[in-house]
Amino acid sequence: MIKEAAIGVLAIGLIGTSYWGYTEHKAKNEINIQAENNYQRAFHELSYELDLLHDKIGDTLAMKSKSSLSPALVEVWGLTSQARSNVGQLPLRLLPVNKTEEFLTNIGDFSYRTAVRDLDKEPLTQNEYATLQKLYDNSAEIQGEIRKVQHMVFENKLRWMDVELAYAKDQNPKNNVIIDGFKTVERNVMTYSDANADPSLTNYKVNRASLSNVKGEKITTEQAKDIAKKFLELNSTAQIKVDLTGEKLADRYYSLEIREPKTNSEIYMDITEKGGYPVWVIDRRNIKAQKIDLNQASINGLKFLERNKFSNMELTESSQYDTIGVFTYVTKQDGVRIYPESVTMKIALDDGSIVGFSSRNYLAAYTKRTISKPKISVEEARNSVSSNLKIMEEREAIILNKLNQEVLCYEFVGTRGNDTYQIFVNADTGVEEQIKKLNVLVENYD
Repeated sequence: MIKEAAIGVLAIGLIGTSYWGYTEHKAKNEINIQAENNYQRAFHELSYELDLLHDKIGDTLAMKSKSSLSPALVEVWGLTSQARSNVGQLPLRLLPVNKTEEFLTNIGDFSYRTAVRDLDKEPLTQNEYATLQKLYDNSAEIQGEIRKVQHMVFENKLRWMDVELAYAKDQNPKNNVIIDGFKTVERNVMTYSDANADPSLTNYKVNRASLSNVKGEKITTEQAKDIAKKFLELNSTAQIKVDLTGEKLADRYYSLEIREPKTNSEIYMDITEKGGYPVWVIDRRNIKAQKIDLNQASINGLKFLERNKFSNMELTESSQYDTIGVFTYVTKQDGVRIYPESVTMKIALDDGSIVGFSSRNYLAAYTKRTISKPKISVEEARNSVSSNLKIMEEREAIILNKLNQEVLCYEFVGTRGNDTYQIFVNADTGVEEQIKKLNVLVENYD
């Protein structure tokens, strides 16, 4: 009887273990499929955008009417922004594509700066038309190379997840069609970028989101583990696997995979090799019913930042998605908000713990600043705001404008009916730099 009972318990245990293994395997497959679909979408959108980009630059070369030229250049700028966004969504973090991104950035900056000026008073010069011709020719080369990669992806039914697997096995993988294709694109862009260096493109330097300029000594694998334990306040039972990624990149990372048995958490984290700065964290634990409100969660987030030496931070945005609060904090210096230095956090509303963290923007933008005084008064800046808005708040702030330049602004928060808007007016020129409709409602999802 006892033997039969033991066999029964063992059988139930095996069934339970098998079911758990099956559901775990199924969940991971679903995540992989979703990631693959996102990669495929980003790549094919990139290919389409590069086709359009080449055509639109060609259109500008054929235009004579200034009224048509300006909006066409704005379209070129918009396409480069979309293309850069899609490049950033591909699993190419370990593969240097900075020249390709820089090329797209240069096209965008040139087209935007040209589009926003008064072309009646300052028409395009012969040199600028020559620059457009170079961009047209060079964009055709990128377009051709990307089409080759796209053809190979279709022809051989390639998976973008294989790119990640290739890097997981070898930091310098060979004979991967996708990786080799993008390396070819990068080499070609580098060649004609160096050969056709143009002052109208290169004399304007944008702020990049690279973390290669962070300060500090290189840390070891063991130090990365210690930083993770302290940052996440891990139990001694936590199991940590560490890989160093990006062998030849200036901004290398330790990628950590953490298993926390006590909370049944599966945590992923990146820490910079230089300086040992946490870049992002994702905790995939199950979140239970809500017990704390957004306000308490935001206070928890601020305490977390202070404990980890992110000083002088201020909450600027908060929203709720089911049982998770999403918060954005920025640096405040001398009463001025520094929006480029932002940290985004996800906080579980069951116990107030951190389940998501990203400091990439903060690390890329952080520097010691001397903030200049505004050239116009707040009253003058307020005159640039629509009279249809009822202004509720006003302050000074530094933001990135459309050319990725940091500019000092007056920030106004105003309402119109049930809508709330955030308006930034340049504190030197009085020009409206940015307007944003704020979502002040609590959002939910299934």
